Amino acid sequence: MKTTQIRETFLQYFADSGHEIVPSSPLVPGNDPTLLFTNSGMVQFKDVFLGAEKRPYNRATTAQRCVRAGGKHNDLENVGYTARHHTFFEMLGNFSFGDYFKRDAIHFAWDLLTRGFKLPEDRLWVTVYSEDDEAADVWLNQIRIPGERFTRISTSDNFWAMGDTGPCGPCSEIFYDHGPDIEGGPPGTPEQDGDRYVELWNLVFMQYERLADGSLTPLPKPSVDTGMGLERISTVMQGVYSNYDIDLFSALIQDAASSVGCDSHDSKSLRVIADHIRSAAFLITDGVTPSNEGRGYVLRRIIRRAVRHGYQLGCKEPFFHRLTGSLVEQMGDAYPELPNARDKVERVLLKEEERFARTLDQGIKILDRELAGLDGTVLPGDVAFRLYDTYGFPLDLTADFLREMNLTVDNEGFEQCMQEQRNRAKQASKFEVLDSKSPNLDIEVQFSGYQSIKEESEIAAIIVDGSHETAVIEGDKATLILESTPVYSESGGQVGDQGIIVINGSEFRVDDTQYVSGKVIGHIGSVVKGEFRVGDTVSAEVDAELRYSTMNNHSATHLLHSALMNNLGSHVQQKGSLVAPDRLRFDFAHDSALSGEELEKIEREVNNAIRQNYSVTKELMDLEEAKAKGAAALFGEKYDARVRVVAMGDYSLELCGGTHVDRTGDIGLFKIVDESSIASGIRRIEALTGTQAVELMQTESRMLSEVARLMHTGVGELSDSVAQILKNNRLFERQISDLKAQLATRGGDDGTLSVEKVGDIPLLVRRHDDTDVRDLRNILSSLQQKLDSGVIVLGSLNRGKATLICSVSEDWLDRLHAGDIIGKITPIVGGKGGGKAHLAQGGGAEGDKLDAALEAVSTVIA
Repeated sequence: MKTTQIRETFLQYFADSGHEIVPSSPLVPGNDPTLLFTNSGMVQFKDVFLGAEKRPYNRATTAQRCVRAGGKHNDLENVGYTARHHTFFEMLGNFSFGDYFKRDAIHFAWDLLTRGFKLPEDRLWVTVYSEDDEAADVWLNQIRIPGERFTRISTSDNFWAMGDTGPCGPCSEIFYDHGPDIEGGPPGTPEQDGDRYVELWNLVFMQYERLADGSLTPLPKPSVDTGMGLERISTVMQGVYSNYDIDLFSALIQDAASSVGCDSHDSKSLRVIADHIRSAAFLITDGVTPSNEGRGYVLRRIIRRAVRHGYQLGCKEPFFHRLTGSLVEQMGDAYPELPNARDKVERVLLKEEERFARTLDQGIKILDRELAGLDGTVLPGDVAFRLYDTYGFPLDLTADFLREMNLTVDNEGFEQCMQEQRNRAKQASKFEVLDSKSPNLDIEVQFSGYQSIKEESEIAAIIVDGSHETAVIEGDKATLILESTPVYSESGGQVGDQGIIVINGSEFRVDDTQYVSGKVIGHIGSVVKGEFRVGDTVSAEVDAELRYSTMNNHSATHLLHSALMNNLGSHVQQKGSLVAPDRLRFDFAHDSALSGEELEKIEREVNNAIRQNYSVTKELMDLEEAKAKGAAALFGEKYDARVRVVAMGDYSLELCGGTHVDRTGDIGLFKIVDESSIASGIRRIEALTGTQAVELMQTESRMLSEVARLMHTGVGELSDSVAQILKNNRLFERQISDLKAQLATRGGDDGTLSVEKVGDIPLLVRRHDDTDVRDLRNILSSLQQKLDSGVIVLGSLNRGKATLICSVSEDWLDRLHAGDIIGKITPIVGGKGGGKAHLAQGGGAEGDKLDAALEAVSTVIA
């Protein structure tokens, strides 16, 4: 039986036993920030087990994608060296949320294994927790498993807990005996660590709650959580011993061998590559991208480990990304999100391969040189750290190299170097924006952007993902450090400039500019074409249009600050700002919303200052001198002894390092677009200037004129006309709602309602499309007056979504519950719902299945 058939057989077996087939959740848990990755089938149901979430089913079955390659659950270093370790695996599971318990869970498992999969009973061994007499009784007296293949175990292996406190309970594990040709003893014996007896299925019985004092109290609704590795059951079903010999892995290994040019398929490196393409591809599919921290760093380690093993097999060119197609063939039908993301997966993998290839060869040479002079069997930690910091070798990758030569690495020494670097990072400027692993930059960058927007300079450093690089090529994302630059770095609320850096036909697009270490200006972007190397003399040019728009907005912010103080009082203090090319935002201290009249007055004053065309001067002076002149400063900000003072005539005087217009008239126009509260005592004004302000006013004028034309009135009378229309509209809506209810309750030609009988229960099911919930309730109320006994269910398709509402008359409440009825039919339309015993409602996004949901009502209440 193929792996795909095994997966399908498992899910269908439990579906036939009343379980809901629930799709695999993503590898990035959405409900548990403490988990790096989804590592078991129960993760997506954690809140259900804890009682924090209710689902429309109490039995579920899944084939869950899992990753164990980081944090507490980490199998990365063993992958390729054992028969059963993986970074990615599929966990088959069935779950009961307060429904069935030990007896049914055990019978389900035994029946599927022996009758469904036809495994020989004499190959199956069972363990239970030593104190679990209930489970033992089921196995011994109902399943009748022989005592010699049954063991009670008192260790934590057979008692599961969600954490130090919370749901917990005993386990029962089912093992498969691979036969006497393989070493190892039965579970529970001193020889159990051998490979002969392999755990297939773990049945967890959550029946207690562990309290803070360690005591156990019974749960009101015991539950079941089981898990069986698809790869393990596949080895048994396909008559092989190693997981890597099953059909799925055989195909991946064959394609991996072809990609790297390897004749033999029996290679641990091929096993590593075949395993890692699964975890890498699905992580990327679920939104993880290679980086230097968190989940992204785990992904980077996986990819680089696979590339290293390809390199060891003699493949020096990118190959790993080409295995995506093979993986899609093997697993795309089961997980359609994978083929949908194929292009993205291949693109991300290729980019990471190319990046690592530039340093892999050099790093291996460094490692070989160090090993040649190594005295002993332990590589010093500082050497491993240099490989990590300079050449991108994760520690486990270096350990992987050494393992093949029976050598180890000094982990403590490596961690000491890492801690020293972390300590250095803590001393970095508050403007630091690179990853905490960035090397220190002993560079003094000169900013020339006050005088010009274009300048030639030399590349002093190139940084990629926190590490120094000597060069970058087309497609690379990087941060370029120049010895001098006209490009403004984000500070003081003003966003960083954008622009280009060019040399001999090569082009680097600057998307943002930030301080990356102290006052070192970093040009953040990507290589559009060609390449750039440290030491190149390049031309850096600011995007002039964006710069001038930003200057308009920054100067307007100063004018706005003065206008606010003039109109609201001296208590107005700047609390923050954003100055971008397309807008400005100014936060200030004030304890109440500004009236429309106040906003108009402030806007008028700013525009008057613009029309005055004040000269804008920028001057360096001592801080104390600037304060003596009355220059406004940002409260709480620390300034150097020498500061830059920006004056706009005698209207505005502020300390500021940003870029500004030469005369206020350059701003053109100022228009406030919003005023709001962002915190207690803090207000925010958003505004536009120049061309953006003109375009907004023109657009609004056109819209007003067009609306006035459509309403056959003048712009001056528009407000009164709209008010009258809204008043009439509310009246019409009430009349329409009443008419809908009357029409809906007219019945057939003879005036009777089409009521069916389900057993002795009167049932009325009707569909009223394009009807909102309020009108649907009105219709229901009218129908209740005509059908005083029974069940009414109404459905409506409105804008592609389904709405369902149900009522149960008082005389049927002892047998029926409206909330239960809605809870069972709303999943059909892809949603959920609930309510009280006499009235409930719900809905879902799959409106095309509304008829099926309505048809299911009679079955639900039967």
